[in-house]
Amino acid sequence: MPGSRRTRVRMWRWRSSPLKRRCDVIEAWVVLLGWVCALLGGVLAGLGAAYAVQGAADGQRAERRQVTAELVEDAGDQVPSRVPSDYRVWAEVRWTEPDGATRTDEARVPANTPAGGEVTVWTDGDGRITAPPLSAGEARLHMAAGGVLTALGAGGTVLVTVWLVRLGLERQRMAQWEADWERFDTPRGWKTG
Repeated sequence: MPGSRRTRVRMWRWRSSPLKRRCDVIEAWVVLLGWVCALLGGVLAGLGAAYAVQGAADGQRAERRQVTAELVEDAGDQVPSRVPSDYRVWAEVRWTEPDGATRTDEARVPANTPAGGEVTVWTDGDGRITAPPLSAGEARLHMAAGGVLTALGAGGTVLVTVWLVRLGLERQRMAQWEADWERFDTPRGWKTG
């Protein structure tokens, strides 16, 4: 109709009405609990992930240590023409552990470093060469990214579950609606089919 406006009744599932069905009430509770769980669960999961990343970064900083190593062989000079000034190549290095044991391993060192030259490498708790630990800024970035992604994943999982439950309730409502119309449309005593 021209000039007619469609009005939307808010919170209709929470109002008492003779037309309200049991599945309407269930759907209202599912939506409410779903949003609460998505928000709270997402926040808690995100915080948990952020603290886990922080713990891992703190563990890296506590375990890894910087040592001075000596090149056993000349570092390669096969530097491509377009590389940053701090281009590194793989070369064998040797260092002495605090307990006096000598170790050798391959590490990334500046190109064109001669044998016998000193380089700084990072080792883990087992004495193997590893990457440097995350800096404080990198750790904060990882915490934020991990927390946000985990929160979105947890909240999104809950909301998708709510959506699937609502689809099931809608299917049930339509089947009930069809049965009611079938009963209303067929006069008593008439046989269909």
